[in-house]
Amino acid sequence: MLRAKSPGRALPPRSAGGNLAREIAGLSALDATALKQLWGTLGGAAPPPELNRPLLIRALAYRMQERALGGLSPATRRVLLEFADDAVAARPARPSGPSPGTVLVREWHGTSHRVTVLETSCCWRGRRYRSLSEVARAITGTRWSGPRFFGLGRSRERRGANGARTA
Repeated sequence: MLRAKSPGRALPPRSAGGNLAREIAGLSALDATALKQLWGTLGGAAPPPELNRPLLIRALAYRMQERALGGLSPATRRVLLEFADDAVAARPARPSGPSPGTVLVREWHGTSHRVTVLETSCCWRGRRYRSLSEVARAITGTRWSGPRFFGLGRSRERRGANGARTA
């Protein structure tokens, strides 16, 4: 019925008149009980209970192709495992800047500057700017990282109890 691939060796494509294609096409005619039994035969364990019928058919078709034509190459397996490890290690995405409505205050050469963060821009002295960096440039006359100028991005661990920066 199905040919197993020996690890690390590529098998030529099936030439048995499309038996695999017919077997896969026949999956849609099977009821849920028969699909679960086939899953147990191919996978060795019961399918996850939350797996719906269309997904179960797709997974079985993949498994049948894998057993007949060979699985993933070791290099592809390695790459996928690296991606999976990276996804697990990645932290949830957090907003890249302050929320709209936030008012940032920065004192520069004795003058207090208030900037309101809008949805897609910033407002300083009644004028809109595309970014905090443009506001910082307007205030200082030189190029600054806007978030750094306004004290954003510093971790709390690097600040002391009074808010002063520590080494």
